[in-house]
Formats: sequence, structure tokens, C-alpha cells
Amino acid sequence: MMGSLASVYERFGDTHRAFNCCDTTFRVQAAGVRADAAVTAAQETAESLEAQLNAFDAASAVSQLNGDGEVANEHVARIVRRGLEYNDRTEGVFDIHQGRVEHDLKTFLRGDSETPPTEFDAGTVRISGSHVTTDVELGLNGLAKGYIVDRASEALGGVGRRGFVSGGGDMSPPTGPVAIESPYGDDTPLKLLDTDWYVATSGGYRRSRNGTDHIYDPTTESLGARHESVTVVARRDCMEADALATTLAALPLAEARELAAEWERLEALIVHDGVFNTTEGFETHVLDT
Repeated sequence: MMGSLASVYERFGDTHRAFNCCDTTFRVQAAGVRADAAVTAAQETAESLEAQLNAFDAASAVSQLNGDGEVANEHVARIVRRGLEYNDRTEGVFDIHQGRVEHDLKTFLRGDSETPPTEFDAGTVRISGSHVTTDVELGLNGLAKGYIVDRASEALGGVGRRGFVSGGGDMSPPTGPVAIESPYGDDTPLKLLDTDWYVATSGGYRRSRNGTDHIYDPTTESLGARHESVTVVARRDCMEADALATTLAALPLAEARELAAEWERLEALIVHDGVFNTTEGFETHVLDT
């Protein structure tokens, strides 16, 4: 049935496109009525949001916020609200107050500096409508890519059309089976997912230098992912999957398993020392083979 439905959409158009966004490759696919126009709209949405949310771009809204201490931008405000929610729900493990740490860490991973950050920050953030004020640099990378996937996916929508957006391991609900990339450098996927939930994968294997990667835990002031790989499927949206994959990657195994099990409408696969640790319902999102 699914195959025949897909072929009906494809008769009206089937467009695939890849482009660079958020320091990774975004892949967008749409099938159905005006598929090509929808993919173009999704790409334009992603690129516009990247320009507003890229902390390394001096002209971005995030750079304005971190430089001036305030900005009026609806997208930044939405992300900051969600970041504060996750800061509270993870007891500070997911912390958007670490903009300086994120900037210095990314600079180190790029090879533009010789030492990673060693100190973490604290501060106050306030939101009123689309206006955000802060007395500390904010780091929104743990949410921005998932947010961009969500908004680009929305741009694909329409009567007689369906589509899919993937950005470096963050995905809108797939329109078919998708593979979880192995962190061990081989071509054998960890699992094949068959799900209508949002997907995100995190781990130190993606970006690392001299044993340091992009994951950190400000509650213990430590750098580095604690597991080889974390994959999250979330019902809410890709932003939630993105945030929780990052959070679980930073936590010790027992704490990561406990948080994942308690979080509603979320399932997770945590690969630790070669062992697959899954929440109770994760296998319901895995393709039967």
C-alpha cells in the first residue's frame, strides 16, 4: 500500500536536492504536485534561517544578540524559549548560556585555535514576544539545526505532496526506511528505522580533535561525549530530538538511560562501549528484517 501510494505521488513529480547548510549537507526530497517548487522553498527557508542563526556570521541575529545583549527576532525567541525549557527539564545539562564555550570549542575543532575552553558561564536571559535580552553569550547550536529542519519540512507541505528533510543526522519524519550511521567508520548501519517520528543522532565521532569533541556538560564542566553514538526519535519535533540527543550524549550512561526513559513521547538508542542500550519502545521504530 505504501509503495503504491509513493508511486502515485512520484507521477506528479519527484525532486531530490542536496546543499550545504549549518556546516553539513542538507538533503531535501519531495514527491507530488509542484515538488520542485516545494524543494526550492525548503532550501530557501533553510538558508535564510542559517543566515539569521549562525553565530559565526557577524551579520546574523544571534551575533547581534551576543554582541549587543538584545535582538528582536521571532526565530531566535522561539529557540531561546525552548532552550530555557530544556535547561530546566535537564537540570542544566542542556544549557544555552554557554555561547562563549560553544564558540571557543568550535574554533578549536576547526583548527583555528590550539586550546579548547576550560571555563563555563552563567547568566540571565529574558524574552518578551520576539525580543530577547541577555547578559551572557548564548549558544543555540544544540537547537538551531533541528529548528531549521522543522521549518524547511513545513515548507515542503501541501495538498498532493509529501517530503523529507535531513540535515547531518537530524531528520523530519522519514518517508521510508532510514539507516542509523555507524560511529565505527564502517558502512554497516546500526539500525534501520521505520518511523513517523523525528530523528536526531549525536556523538563525538562526528566532530573531534585530539580526543575533544563538540559535546559538553556544564554541570560537571566537562568536555566530550560519553558514548559512541546516541539516536533519538521524538514525537514533538526535530528540535526536541536534536536537543535530547545532545543531552544524552553528555550524560553518564545510567543518567542518560533514566532521562530517556522518563521523557514522554521519546525513544532512544545509546551505544556505549559497543553495547546497544535502548528505551522500552525504541524497537517499535525499527524496521523488521
